[in-house]
Amino acid sequence: MTTPGEEMHALVERLYPLCRSITGDGVRATLDIVGEYIPLQVHEVPTGTRVLDWTVPQEWNIRDAYVADASGRRVVDFAASSLHVLGYSVPVAATLPLSELRGHLHTLPEHPSWVPYRTSYYTPEWGFCLAQETLDALPDGDYEVRIDSTLADGHLTYAEHVVPGEVADEVIVSCHVCHPSLANDNLAGVAVAVHLARELAERTPYHTYRFVFAPGTIGAITWLARNAERIDRVKHGLVLACAGDRGRLTYKRSRRGDAEIDRVMRHVLETSGRPHHIKEFTPYGYDERQYCSPGFDLGVGSLSRTPYAGYPEYHTSADNPDFVSPEAMEDTLAVCREAFAVLDRDRRYLNLSPYGEPQLGRRGLYDSLGGRSDAKQAQMAMLWVLSLSDGEHGLLDVAERAGLPFDTVADAADALRAAGLIKA
Repeated sequence: MTTPGEEMHALVERLYPLCRSITGDGVRATLDIVGEYIPLQVHEVPTGTRVLDWTVPQEWNIRDAYVADASGRRVVDFAASSLHVLGYSVPVAATLPLSELRGHLHTLPEHPSWVPYRTSYYTPEWGFCLAQETLDALPDGDYEVRIDSTLADGHLTYAEHVVPGEVADEVIVSCHVCHPSLANDNLAGVAVAVHLARELAERTPYHTYRFVFAPGTIGAITWLARNAERIDRVKHGLVLACAGDRGRLTYKRSRRGDAEIDRVMRHVLETSGRPHHIKEFTPYGYDERQYCSPGFDLGVGSLSRTPYAGYPEYHTSADNPDFVSPEAMEDTLAVCREAFAVLDRDRRYLNLSPYGEPQLGRRGLYDSLGGRSDAKQAQMAMLWVLSLSDGEHGLLDVAERAGLPFDTVADAADALRAAGLIKA
C-alpha cells in the first residue's frame, strides 16, 4: 500500500513534464490531470478582461523550439525540457551568428550544469535557457533559431474545488499552476492541496473549504476580481508553495499579523515540536500578497518549507522530482491537517454554571478520565474551559493561555458541552 507521500510524489512526477505558463494549454492539461483526483470547476476568462488594475493577457502556446548548429543538431531543445524556452517567447525563425544569439541566451554561471527558469510575460521578447557548460561548448558560427509559439486572444484558465462545510464561511487554499517543470515550486503545493481536499471530503468539515488552482499573480488577481462581492465569506486562508523540499517548515504571517490563521499556525508548529520558522508579512512572495492587499486584507498566510529563492535549486532544472521527497510533502500535509482541525474546532462557549466551580465528579467528568495518561492535563483543560467560557474567548485562547495542546482543550469542551455545562 502506498503512503500519502508516495501518492503525492507520483502526482508531481506526472505533472512535471508539462509546459505550464500563466495561460495556455499547459495549464489546461495540468487541471485536467488534477480533475482526475478531485472534481474541478474550471473557469475561462477572455483576453482583454479587466481584472482590478490588470488586464488578462493574450494566451501563449508553444509547439516546438530549438537552437540547431550547422549540421542540424539541436544544441538546445524544448522537447528535452520546457525550461529551455523563455516563457512567453514570441515566435521566431532565423539564422544568427553565435555572437548575436548570445544576447538571447540565459545561463547560471554559478551552477554550470543547471538550466535556469526565465519568463517575459508582459514584454515581447524571445530567448532560450541552457546550461552554462552547454554554451561554453558551442563553437562560433551560425545557428538556426526556431520558436514555434503563438500569442493570440484566448483565455486565462483557473479552477476551483469546494468541500462544503456546516457553515458558509470559507477557508481558501491557494496554489499556483503556472511554472513549467519545477517540482517544489509549484507542483509539491498542488499535490499537497489535492490530497488535503480529498481528506476533507471524507468528512463534513465545519468551514467550507475552497481550493483555488490558478496562475501566479494574474490568476489570484482574476479570482479576487471575480469574487469581490462574496469576499466577506473568506474567513481564513493559506497559500501553499515550495511544499516538498527537505528544509524546515516556514510560515509567513498575513498582512494583519494577528489573523486567526496566524495564531493557529504558530500554535500548531510550536506545540508539534517540528523545526520551523515564522516570518513576518512582506508584500513580496506568492499570492498571499494579493489576498492580503489592503482593499481585501484577508487573513491569508503562506506555508512552505524552504521559502522562495531560499535554496540554490529555486527556479532551475535542479528543482526536479528528485529534489522533493514524499516524507516532506507528507509532513506539510500533516501540518495543514492539524491547522484546519484547530480552525474547525475553535469555538467560543458560554459557561452555564458560572457561579463557583461546578461539581464535575457528580457529572462523571472526572471518572471519564480514568486510565488516561494525560488525566491531570485533561482535568486542567476542563477547568480552564469553564473559566474562560465567557463568550469572549475561543478555545485557541484557552489553549494558549493555559499552555495546553489544543486537542486536549477541544476534547474537554466537548465533554463539558455534553454534560450541559457550556453552550456555543
